[in-house]
Amino acid sequence: MSRDTARFEYESLRVPREATKKESADPKEDLNEYAADGWRLVETIEYVGGGTKFLILERPIQ
Repeated sequence: MSRDTARFEYESLRVPREATKKESADPKEDLNEYAADGWRLVETIEYVGGGTKFLILERPIQ
């Protein structure tokens, strides 16, 4: 691997749930907190049948 190649680290974030636990809550506040630390959203993971979703974030390793 070239030394000029960017390296990244990753984080997964479970989408918050509303009180009923059946509906997703807006993750904007969480995402803004991560963004302030240099993370960016790169992918989502959804289980078959509409189950739990995860947000995958990345940021460059300094």
